[in-house]
Amino acid sequence: MDLCDTPEEAEFRARLREWLHEVLPGLPPKPDPADWPGRRAYDLGWQRTLYDAGYADVHRNASPALRMIFLEESEKAGAPYVGANFVGLLHAGPTIAAEGTDAQRARWLPPILRGEEVWCQGFSEPDAGSDLAALRTRARRDGDDYVVTGGKIWTSHAEVADWCELLVRTDPDAPRHHGITWLAMPMDAEGVTVRPLRTLAGSAEFAEVFLDEVRVPAANRVGAENDGWRVTMVTLSFERGTAFVGEVVACRRTLRQLACGARENGRWDDPALRRRLGRLDAEFRALWRLTQWNVSAAMAGGGVPGVGGSVFKLRYSAARQELYDTAADVLGPDALDLDRPWVLDRLSSLSYTIAAGTSQIQRNIVAERMLGLPKGR
Repeated sequence: MDLCDTPEEAEFRARLREWLHEVLPGLPPKPDPADWPGRRAYDLGWQRTLYDAGYADVHRNASPALRMIFLEESEKAGAPYVGANFVGLLHAGPTIAAEGTDAQRARWLPPILRGEEVWCQGFSEPDAGSDLAALRTRARRDGDDYVVTGGKIWTSHAEVADWCELLVRTDPDAPRHHGITWLAMPMDAEGVTVRPLRTLAGSAEFAEVFLDEVRVPAANRVGAENDGWRVTMVTLSFERGTAFVGEVVACRRTLRQLACGARENGRWDDPALRRRLGRLDAEFRALWRLTQWNVSAAMAGGGVPGVGGSVFKLRYSAARQELYDTAADVLGPDALDLDRPWVLDRLSSLSYTIAAGTSQIQRNIVAERMLGLPKGR
């Protein structure tokens, strides 16, 4: 693995930095975090700006290394986060590019890249959570359609989404990891009901989605019928392999801000706090190198990140929580003031050992697929 930029990558990095420096000062202010329609419009507007400048296709046609450079430099420059476009750009889009038909790529990828359509993720269910093999939402074939009945929960961005990457059980008699199918469901289809869920941090980023005899064209199936588990592993490989690149950069920036804050309020005199900050700095540096290793492995393996992403996700989730616990120590009593920096981020960090697959699920993946240990069930 070569950690240095190639001449092509160095040229791309320099060009992107210059463009970000020129365009970011002219952006409108970000909407209130609780205003999801406003956030949708803002996030789609930024995506359109990227598209017009020729950077939107980084998420589709560029190598994993260029995608990583894009996310790294965007975060360093303080560019808008992908936000409502997270699922489309980092989950559904890469999955369709890797597993979809030519017609499906032509239908769904351009609107994602142009900032015209938002996707949500319909994976988790009330009685399954991260155990996707336990999902019970059913789909039966009726002519040219699937008829879907069931429910999803913790559905990211459902309130403002146009499409849903939906997992359904199409063969209820098959073993747990079989009989599952990956569908693209239009969110305006008859029978879809969305109920937003407000999180501890005050955002309605998630929702419950109820599905009552929803008809989804069979042409919207990505991959073969009952092969959805394999397609889903491709989706999750992108999520755990590269989707958190920008967040690692953001955590390193927050760590530097914490050190500055500690010097300003006197907490820097505490040697235990300095040790924690130093250990976290080493932790995030190691996570960055691990991400580079995962990207390098993906490039050697055809572009799809491997199970190394589970090692990253497992450790990153814990490190992010430790970072914001340390921020609370730096803030002292101000850690209860919701208007202070880092407080809402600390509340959000509590979800990270659950989101995108719980830490227990990541440990199982590492044990079974990397270490070759026997399956527990």
